[in-house]
Amino acid sequence: MKSELEIKDKGKENEGIKIAPFRQHIRKTSPHKHKNYFEIIYLSQGSGSHTIDTNEYEIKPPVIFTIRKEQVHFWDIKSEPMGFVLIIKKSFIENCLEPEIKRLISDLSSHNCLFPKDNSAMEIYHILQAEYSGRKKSNPLIMDGLLKALLAKTLESVAPNAVKNGNNSTFQRFIDLLNKENQLINKVGYYADLLNTTPQNLNAICQKETGQSASEILSQYIINEIKRLLIYTDFNINEISSQLDFKDNSHFSKYFKRFVGLTPSQYRAQNE
Repeated sequence: MKSELEIKDKGKENEGIKIAPFRQHIRKTSPHKHKNYFEIIYLSQGSGSHTIDTNEYEIKPPVIFTIRKEQVHFWDIKSEPMGFVLIIKKSFIENCLEPEIKRLISDLSSHNCLFPKDNSAMEIYHILQAEYSGRKKSNPLIMDGLLKALLAKTLESVAPNAVKNGNNSTFQRFIDLLNKENQLINKVGYYADLLNTTPQNLNAICQKETGQSASEILSQYIINEIKRLLIYTDFNINEISSQLDFKDNSHFSKYFKRFVGLTPSQYRAQNE
């Protein structure tokens, strides 16, 4: 294991998005994160598995994977893959003036693995790729229109009642804060202060958007981060506890066991 996870940055500083064919030589990769970008991978060919955080997904094309920047993922591909990769950088999302694109990205980011009914999204990808690579400076109106069409087409495979709207700006800013690279703080009040609201109001917003309280959403992020650190790094329990702002190891272990059913040491041993 590594004390620090590898963090990949596939986009140039001045690029908001990047579109490219999926590299056909990829077979096995080591666990890694991405640097400030959201990645969509559409495979029309290939076999094997793709692990995102603690979930292993079978590659059964056509299949779509999405990886948020805080997630750890790696590949174990058994046969030659074919498809495309769409990288959407944080800077693009922040500066995008098209609210529908932001909503579609937010909806899509809540689904790690999707199985579309056919490969029709590939047609939009090829047009988007041609626009992206065919000019020194792409037309933003055309790019935004094609990107919106591709995202909407990708989401067709999601049942309507499974899509999380994420339309409330306070809720989306809360999720953005939880996705930041800085350490998570296990206090809803801390995030409410940053959002210039009260814990009660933040809780009501989260309940309306997802059916979960702010505390439940925060706990999911903290537990997922603990799992990543236990599986993919060699930080000891005390270091992980300190990194995630727990007052002591006893509180940390009880908190983790309440959600997972195992102590951190037992969970790590089980996943070695």
